[in-house]
Amino acid sequence: MPCVRPDPADKDAEPFEEVDPTGRYGRYGDLLGTGATKKVYRGFDQEEGIEVAWNQVRLRSFNEDPQMLDRLFSEVRLLRSLRHENIIALYSVWTDTEAGTLNFITEVCTSGNLREYRKKHRHVSFNALKKWSRQILAGLDYLHKHDPCIIHRDLNCSNVFMNGNSGTLKIGDLGLAAIVGKSHAAHSILGTPEFMAPELYEENYTEQVDIYSFGMCVLEMVTLEIPYSECDSVAKIYRKVSGGIPPAALSRVRDPEFHAFIERCLGKPHARPSASELLRDPFFSSLNAPAASLHPPYSHVGDRARQNTMDPSPSAAASAGLAGLCIAEKATTATRH
Repeated sequence: MPCVRPDPADKDAEPFEEVDPTGRYGRYGDLLGTGATKKVYRGFDQEEGIEVAWNQVRLRSFNEDPQMLDRLFSEVRLLRSLRHENIIALYSVWTDTEAGTLNFITEVCTSGNLREYRKKHRHVSFNALKKWSRQILAGLDYLHKHDPCIIHRDLNCSNVFMNGNSGTLKIGDLGLAAIVGKSHAAHSILGTPEFMAPELYEENYTEQVDIYSFGMCVLEMVTLEIPYSECDSVAKIYRKVSGGIPPAALSRVRDPEFHAFIERCLGKPHARPSASELLRDPFFSSLNAPAASLHPPYSHVGDRARQNTMDPSPSAAASAGLAGLCIAEKATTATRH
């Protein structure tokens, strides 16, 4: 409990909009984000003295959609059972019957989701992308080895969250996750179309669909393009995915190691490596290489124009901090979300 009771006359103190039933957690008024089913506010844990995420869902909005409510409670139940450094942690949960809300406290990631973070920070080294990828895989490996196995089913860069001061990534938004038995098979169509494996559309799949989605995450991290951004409808995405046509962004990954790694993740279900196998892949063996050996793993149509407009001198490159960086230009950023 707080050692000093809040003083309403203290103008320097930031007032809580509400507190949890125990008095431990307080909610501020500013939003960290919104989703299809919930709002996420900045909160504070007075016991530990740390900021948290206060997730709030108005239950009356589910009166006519009990399935969505079931998914929400599934997310909460899942989070309470999971303990891994690359999975968002749940601290507390309760229902406010008077206000008609479900509230749960999770750890907060200070830098938002990976998509926002990558778009904000375009100058990222080859090594950093590999470190991020390895952390996502570690989280998936934990989910897939969970007893019973957990398939995320909606892994994409907006569902991975970043602590920018430490470079730590955490997988969140488990509301569509499926818990499967020994067969590791699931049978419903859910997810984000650009990141959905072909077999997901066929309603017969295993945890390998998460490996496909992970490959698409790596592709987006490298190119700063949402996969299949060349398509203007879900139907066109489906036709390409079901026809085995990779997203156009893959052709702009010029580094052969990155290209081959992504292709392995996007392969046929039986040929895709598991998360455990990918964590042992030689792709990650260069993480201790000297920075001078790093290079941008992507290319795009703007390369020639950029060469004509940038100062090619070594001093200019050094002052701009371009050595060994994966630089994603604005021209490659997808406008569709």
